[in-house]
Amino acid sequence: MYDLAGRTLIILGVVLVLVGVVLMLLPKIGGLPLDFHFRIGNAEIYVPLGTSILISILLTLLLNGIFWLIAWLTRG
Repeated sequence: MYDLAGRTLIILGVVLVLVGVVLMLLPKIGGLPLDFHFRIGNAEIYVPLGTSILISILLTLLLNGIFWLIAWLTRG
């Protein structure tokens, strides 16, 4: 029981470190090609479509990896 809890905490720690690194590098990347920025008079509209697609893909891969890993750890 403690073995599974320890492995899970280590995996969550690694995931948190990776998310932190991505968040630190995100401002340096700048806008993606599908991020739109409109200025109409005094109003500004920012539509981060490319960023939304990228985050969706990354979260899908990350969560599928976590679920696969949890299933693998609890199997044996």
